[in-house]
Amino acid sequence: MEPVPASFLLQPPVFHPLGVGGTLGLAAAEWRTEPVHKVLPYITTIFGGVYHGKQIIVQGTVQNEAERFQVDFQCGCSAHPRADIAFHFNPRFSSSPHVICNSLEGERWQDEKKCSKLPLKGGDNFVLLFRFENSCVKVSVNGHHFMEYPHRLPMERVDTLGIFGDVLVKAIGFINSNPYTADKIEYPICQPFLLNSHSLTVPYACRLTEGLKPGQMITLRGLVNPEPKELLLILTTDTDLVPLKLSASFREQVVACSSFLSETWEEAKQLNLTFFPFYPERFFEILLLCEAKSFKIAINGLPLGEYSPLILDLKEVSRFQVSGDVQLYSAEC
Repeated sequence: MEPVPASFLLQPPVFHPLGVGGTLGLAAAEWRTEPVHKVLPYITTIFGGVYHGKQIIVQGTVQNEAERFQVDFQCGCSAHPRADIAFHFNPRFSSSPHVICNSLEGERWQDEKKCSKLPLKGGDNFVLLFRFENSCVKVSVNGHHFMEYPHRLPMERVDTLGIFGDVLVKAIGFINSNPYTADKIEYPICQPFLLNSHSLTVPYACRLTEGLKPGQMITLRGLVNPEPKELLLILTTDTDLVPLKLSASFREQVVACSSFLSETWEEAKQLNLTFFPFYPERFFEILLLCEAKSFKIAINGLPLGEYSPLILDLKEVSRFQVSGDVQLYSAEC
């Protein structure tokens, strides 16, 4: 089996970034639990740049006596001359909280755009989600749509993220476009990335009180352990039927689907892979799109086929379980 191509490997989230000065932040694989807060700025490359459907999530806390902070999507990281900034997102708190947005080109600021009623103040925790689309950047604050900013510079030029000012950054996540929903007009609400969270301890189980329905997406993001053997993702019913068991064997380098619906296991169906999609100490993302009679599967942003059990009643699915040699950062059902 061929090795994983570089384009398939996702950019991992960064937890408690340490700022400039030769450090790259706390890498996800360092298994550290205590929070680390250092003085900004924090500047990092956005692997692969931005494009339609790309999302970047910034989680943090506004400092108690904050005056302002900013999130800049830059075209490079040059200081002299200063790099162009395609999107400058600048919350200010000295009077009524508001946001100033702008673009910098050729070291000249363009006409600024002011957005009032920012739902943040000093001391607040926040989750900012930036979704890039063909015509604009959409921004949500704590799961609620806040604003749109039309592109003034080509988004294809954006390759650097900079965060500055009176803010403590807890995590930064880089989310590739969803192959099943990339053309949706509205962006989804993304769960925060959590490091060593008790709520995401593996083995992990989530109760689905209303079952599943067509069009529903299950998303799992995390890190493969250093010496992995397997990863299991299982959907079950209250009567212990299993509409879907997705298994990844690191020894055999195989990803397969099976189900248990009539007292016996169906023969496992291997996904048609040109390469094994999981690597030790690498970030991963699994997407399951529920259809009326099947599950579509994507790993690390690439669709890998679908699985159709002989019998499927989505509303009877009551549990979502994960086990194996991984650490979870987020799970959305």
